[in-house]
Amino acid sequence: MKKTTIKDVAKYAEVSPATVSYVLNGVKKVSDDTKRRVLEAVEVLNYYPDFTAISLSKKKSNLIGIMLPLVEDSPASVFKNNLYYNEFVSGVESVARNRKFDTMIAGVGNPEECRNWVKKRNLDGLIFLGMFSQNLYNELKALNIPTVLIDTYEEYTNLFDNVKVNDEHGGYLATKHLIDLGHKDIGFVATNLTSSPVDTKRFEGYKKALQEAGLSLDKKLIFETKDITFDNGLKIGKKIVNYNRKLTGIVTVSDVLAIGIIKALQKQGKQVPGDYSIVGFDDLTISNYTTPSLTTVRQDIIEKGKTAGNLLLNSIESIDIEHQTVEMPVELIIRESTQKRN
Repeated sequence: MKKTTIKDVAKYAEVSPATVSYVLNGVKKVSDDTKRRVLEAVEVLNYYPDFTAISLSKKKSNLIGIMLPLVEDSPASVFKNNLYYNEFVSGVESVARNRKFDTMIAGVGNPEECRNWVKKRNLDGLIFLGMFSQNLYNELKALNIPTVLIDTYEEYTNLFDNVKVNDEHGGYLATKHLIDLGHKDIGFVATNLTSSPVDTKRFEGYKKALQEAGLSLDKKLIFETKDITFDNGLKIGKKIVNYNRKLTGIVTVSDVLAIGIIKALQKQGKQVPGDYSIVGFDDLTISNYTTPSLTTVRQDIIEKGKTAGNLLLNSIESIDIEHQTVEMPVELIIRESTQKRN
């Protein structure tokens, strides 16, 4: 079936294609009768404007991109394995929709793929989650479009807006909570302390709480895994069960990992919090409904997404706006996965 064009609408309404464009874009005053005929033609012919062509002509697409870290070469796996992204994207999308922008999502491949995606889609701006390498920085700097980074600490990222939380304080709150409950042998579960600045900040908070309490850091109580997934949490949980040292408290960098660990411990006949007290990080919606419900460090993920979305759209709509870093607060939410040491 042939696609309806603006010429078809113009012919039906007995006006010029330019007049149809004026009505649809509201760029020039036309009579009420003409406007009525054009809108009637649009409805009868089921006409949809070619937004790609419009964006190219206007140099503006009203389209923003969200780039996520790739897991298994597919953005879909990111949503499946880490519910953090679901909540964050919903926050961005709600802001974008209210301000008449659409969103697109892609996985982060190499820097050249990132650049090509932005150019191909004629994106007005970009929100970037995950590791931000120097090469990616160079590519996005060359593109010269408004960009908001999430949870980055590298010095070269200061050119862009940034939204983060107080990760070090979050790690401190989680660890101090377990110490106050009488735990002395407290493990720390991260992804990669060599390559993840976020995890490193949370680890600094962990070490600070231990130091304040006069507890020594035992490197054998540090567990690392590649990615934040439920399966990786299960694997770490199995390691903890088979660990010979007296470990009673566990601080994690993610609710997803914490939930996986709890599942593994329960499968091995261990009790949470009877045998192990566990603290997550994020306060995902699901954390209130697990068994036991999860004690965690809360960051308002949806609000974080909204903040990132507003920062980006403000930059798009005002070229003179100054770049800024927004640090959002964290708080400890105490539920059932922690208790006083037996």
